[in-house]
Amino acid sequence: MNVLVYLVPIALVLGFGGLLAFLWSLKNGQYDDVEGTAYRILSDEDLPN
Repeated sequence: MNVLVYLVPIALVLGFGGLLAFLWSLKNGQYDDVEGTAYRILSDEDLPN
């Protein structure tokens, strides 16, 4: 039971850190163009002639 005194705060800190990282990525536009990247990998524009 004493181990819960350590594990619960650690879990809360890690969860809050993950939430902050997710909100930071939303703020910086990481999810703006999800489909564009999927189609960009199929294009041959960068191949030399």
